[in-house]
Amino acid sequence: MPNAQCACGALRLMLSGSPQLTALCHCLACQRRTGAPFSANAFYSIDCVEVSGTSTEFIRTGESGGKVRMHFCPTCGSTVYWKADVSPPWIGVAVGSFADPVFAPPAISVFEQSKHTWVQLDKTVKHFQALPIGQY
Repeated sequence: MPNAQCACGALRLMLSGSPQLTALCHCLACQRRTGAPFSANAFYSIDCVEVSGTSTEFIRTGESGGKVRMHFCPTCGSTVYWKADVSPPWIGVAVGSFADPVFAPPAISVFEQSKHTWVQLDKTVKHFQALPIGQY
């Protein structure tokens, strides 16, 4: 299993399982968090993730209305993982923190209501205008 880490390596995640879901998110908060037109996310069962190092937590209200607790490295600023109130058994991990070009491709694309018009996705990705609560 690949492990995830911040840019400087001070905050790391050791994963003992495969992602339960991989997704792209086009919400405005993810665009601002990543500095990109969307975020690439892998979701793991919380009990197969071991966190090593110190993180700073930033809590925001997601577009779904629930709280999202973002954890980033206080040294380099990389957001490595988050926990969302709407899905307590999962931990979200930034796919870029794996630095693995063959990481599992996204299965779904959410919050396409704010997707940049020039972003084109593979036809195998399921598309949702908002968050598909209860489907994943």
